[in-house]
Amino acid sequence: MNPALALADPAPLTERIDAIDWSRAAAALDARGVAHIEGLLSAAECRAVAALYGDDSRFRSRVVMARHGYGRGEYRYFAYPLPEPIATLRPALFAHLSPIGNRWNEAMGIDVRFPAAHADFVARCHGAGQRRPTPLLLQYGPGDYNCLHQDLYGEHVFPLQAAILLSEPDQDFTGGEFVMTEQRPRMQSRAQVVPLRCGDVAIFAVHHRPAQGARGTHRVHLRHGVSEVRSGQRHTLGIIFHDAT
Repeated sequence: MNPALALADPAPLTERIDAIDWSRAAAALDARGVAHIEGLLSAAECRAVAALYGDDSRFRSRVVMARHGYGRGEYRYFAYPLPEPIATLRPALFAHLSPIGNRWNEAMGIDVRFPAAHADFVARCHGAGQRRPTPLLLQYGPGDYNCLHQDLYGEHVFPLQAAILLSEPDQDFTGGEFVMTEQRPRMQSRAQVVPLRCGDVAIFAVHHRPAQGARGTHRVHLRHGVSEVRSGQRHTLGIIFHDAT
């Protein structure tokens, strides 16, 4: 049986996303550039998504990180049409994040505004030649890690993205913490570790976020990565809302 067929009906997942305390999430994003949402996916859903990694028909490409200096481990970009639950997660999360993205761009003096529907934003990306889907599935083993980076794939960039941990810390793997750094003007960088459990979501800034300082609003630049996995195997689902050139 295809593990994807064991996933719950998409409608309950949409309801779970709608039930998130988005005011609290927005406040966390404004303050730290990351919001931690607990238990969005069930353990069974996480196992089913992780099991897709071996199905070549689901993906458009595979990246071995050591070959490019990205770290160690590997990841695969999904192909269109996206399987469930990715096909539901992407537009359902975007609907709640689009107002935050618009507010951030306005605060940072960026003229770009985002539509309410993800399909309209994807059409904008495709019109600019960004036609390759960017949701990805990452796989780490002992000694693997992901260097600090930003997921920028072309002219059109949505300022937020999501990562969903599909494995259980201290059971499926040890180490492998989700890490972010924040580069503040005229100050040393600040690091954050987000304590994800299986099914948890980190929603975070792709590139920068607005912050209020003594001289008004400025841009704080962020990067994200994963610390070294000490044992076991770690899978993560990455949801990026803009497509790639």
